[in-house]
Amino acid sequence: MSVVDGLRRLLKPRHIAVAGGRLASVIIRECDRIGYAGPIWPIHPEKTEIAGHKAYRTVADLPEAPDAVFVATPREPTVEVVAALAERGAGAAVCYASGFAEEGGDGVALQQRLIEVAKGMPIVGPNCYGVLNLLDGCVLWPDTHGAERVERGVAIITQSGNIALNITMQRRGLPIAYVIAVGNKAIGDHGDYIEALLADERVTAIGIHIESIDDVGLFSTAAIKALEKGVPLVVLKTGRSKLGAEMAMSHTSSLAGADALYDALFARYGISRVVDVPSLVETLKLMHLFGGLPGRRISSMSCSGGEAALIADLAADRGLEFAPIPEKNATCMQELLTEKVHVANPLDYHTYIWGDEPANTALFTEMLRSGFDLSMLVLDQPRTDRGLVPDGGFAAARAAITKAVKASGARAAVVSSLPENMMEEDAKALLADGVLPMQGMGDALTAIVHGADFTAARARANGLVPLKTVSRIDVSKARLLSEYESKHLLGRHGLELPPSRIAGTVEAASTAAALGFPVAIKIHSEKIAHKSDVGGVRLGLRSRADVTDAVASMSHLGDRFLVERMVEGAVAELIVGVVRDPQFGPTLTVGAGGVLVEMLQDAAVMLLPATPEEIREKLMGLRMARLLEGFRGKPRGDIRGAIKAVLAIADFAERHADKLVELDVNPLFVLPEGRGAVAADALIRMID
Repeated sequence: MSVVDGLRRLLKPRHIAVAGGRLASVIIRECDRIGYAGPIWPIHPEKTEIAGHKAYRTVADLPEAPDAVFVATPREPTVEVVAALAERGAGAAVCYASGFAEEGGDGVALQQRLIEVAKGMPIVGPNCYGVLNLLDGCVLWPDTHGAERVERGVAIITQSGNIALNITMQRRGLPIAYVIAVGNKAIGDHGDYIEALLADERVTAIGIHIESIDDVGLFSTAAIKALEKGVPLVVLKTGRSKLGAEMAMSHTSSLAGADALYDALFARYGISRVVDVPSLVETLKLMHLFGGLPGRRISSMSCSGGEAALIADLAADRGLEFAPIPEKNATCMQELLTEKVHVANPLDYHTYIWGDEPANTALFTEMLRSGFDLSMLVLDQPRTDRGLVPDGGFAAARAAITKAVKASGARAAVVSSLPENMMEEDAKALLADGVLPMQGMGDALTAIVHGADFTAARARANGLVPLKTVSRIDVSKARLLSEYESKHLLGRHGLELPPSRIAGTVEAASTAAALGFPVAIKIHSEKIAHKSDVGGVRLGLRSRADVTDAVASMSHLGDRFLVERMVEGAVAELIVGVVRDPQFGPTLTVGAGGVLVEMLQDAAVMLLPATPEEIREKLMGLRMARLLEGFRGKPRGDIRGAIKAVLAIADFAERHADKLVELDVNPLFVLPEGRGAVAADALIRMID
C-alpha cells in the first residue's frame, strides 16, 4: 500500500478506530453528532464500552483492519499502537501526542522509532490536532472547531493546528470539506496529501499552510496533477522574513528554505501564494465558485464616488484592468441613469435608483453583459443591532445582482469594503445563488489576480515536468576548481569563452602577444576564490611590458598565471550563479553582474530545469534589462546569446547535480546583437 492509498482510506473511511480514553470519547461523540455513518471501534485495554460503542482490548481484536485511526495515547504507548496497526494493515493513523521531533533531543529518536514501526503506513502527526472530513462526517479531531457538514468545498492542509482551528471558525461563507493538521509529517508530505485529496471529486480547491516542504519533487508532481485536473492550490507560506524563518525552524524542527525558491516553485506550477489567512480564505472562495478567471478585465459598480476611486487605485496596484464599457451597453446604462450620471468603469451609479430593484436589476444586467471577466458590486451590509431599520436599498441591490447573474450567465461578486460588513448568512446565500461574496476590497482584488493567474498557468501547463527529488551530499568534501578548469568544464556544455592559456612567469609576456592584446592576467590557483581581493587580477594590459609588470606584482601569490584575451564592447554584464539548496538542490540565479553585483541586488531565481522562455522572462524582468534593449542609443544586446549562455550553465548544473555545490560566472559579457555572450570569469566548487 502506498502512502497516498493509505491517506485515501483515512480521508474517506469505511470504519474508524479510536485508541485512548477521555479524548477518544470526545471524538466518538463528535462523529456521532455530526453524522458519521460507518462503524466506530474504540480500543481500550480495560473498558468494554466508550461513548455508547463497544470497545476492543487490542488492535488485533478489531473486526477488521480500520481505514482511519485516531491514537489519543501518550507518546510511548503511541509507538506501540502504531506498530500493531501497521501489522494489522490499517489505512493510516492520526497521532495526537506531542514530545516527538518538534522537541528535539530524545524526541527525534522516538519519532524515528515511530516511523520504523509504521512500516510505511501514513501517519498524520505526531503533534497534531488531526483530520476533519465534513463531507462524510468523520471527525478525528479532539478539540473544538467551527466546521459544519457540506456537500462540496475546499480542503485545508496546514502545519499549524491553531491556524487550522482558526480557519474552521471563519464567518465568511467558505465551505470547508476537509481540514488536515499535519503536525510533524512523520510519514506523508504535502504532495501525498494533495494527491490523496485530488481523488475526491467533491474537493473544489486546496488551501495549504506551509512552513517547509520535505520533498519538492513529490510536491511538484502533485501540483502538476492538480493543475491538469483544474483544482487550484492556494498556499500561505510562512518564513518570508528572517525572523519568520527562524520561528518556522524552531516550531517544526524543519528547514524553512530560501523563500525566493518557494516563490519560483509556486510560480512555475500555477500555485497562488497569499500572505495571510484572510487573503487565503477569500482566494479559496473565488477558486471554489469559479475555479479561476479567464482574465484580468473587471468592472465595478457602487453608489459612491469614493468607493469607485478607491477600488480603481487598489486594482491598479495589482495590475487589474478596468476596461471601458462597450458603447452599446453604456448607452443602455445611460438611459437607465439619465444624464445626471456619468457612465464609466468603475461606475458610480449615485443614489437616483437606490432602492429601485427593477432599475438595479436592469443596470447590473447590462454591466454583466459587457464581457468583463468579473463584475463587482461594492455593497456593505447595514447593521441591524442598534435599533436602526435599513431603508431597503441594500436588499434591493442584493436581490438585483442575483437576478442579473441569472439573466446574463456572467460572473459577479458582491464586495464589502470592510470584511465585517457582510454577514455570514448572506455570504452563504450569495454563494448558493452563484454570486461570489468577497469581504474586504484589497483581499478581493488579490483573489481576482490569483484567479486569472491560475487560468493562465493551466493554459501553459503542457509539457510541465516535476522537479527532481534532491539527493543529499556532504558539501565539506567539495573542492574549489581553478578558473581555467571551471571555464573549460563549462565550455564543454556550450558556454562561449575568451581565448586563454596557462603560463609561467617567464613565458607570460610571449603568451599574451600570441593571444593578442589587450589581455587580462590572473593568478592561477585553486585556493584563491576571489583573486581581485588579494591583488591577483590585472586587466587591460596592452603590451609585453604591461604583462611583465603585472606578473611581477603577483609573484608573492604564485608562479602560474591565466593569460586571457580581454572581451571588449560589451553592452551589459550579467552574473549567472548556481547554489545548492538543501531542499531544492542546484538552483539558478541570473542578475546584474560585474563589480556592482552585491550593491545592485538585481537578480532573479529559477529552479532547474529551466526553459529558454523562463530564462528570457527572468532576464527581461531585471532592472538592468534596459541595457540589453539598447539604452540611450547604445547597441542592443545579444539576448539570444545571453539565453544560450545561461542554458549552457544550467545544463552543466543539471548533469552534475549530484556533485555540484556552487557555481559562479561573473561577469558574463553580453555583446551587441549577433555577437553572443562570453564568460570572463567562472568559479566552480564540486565533489570529484
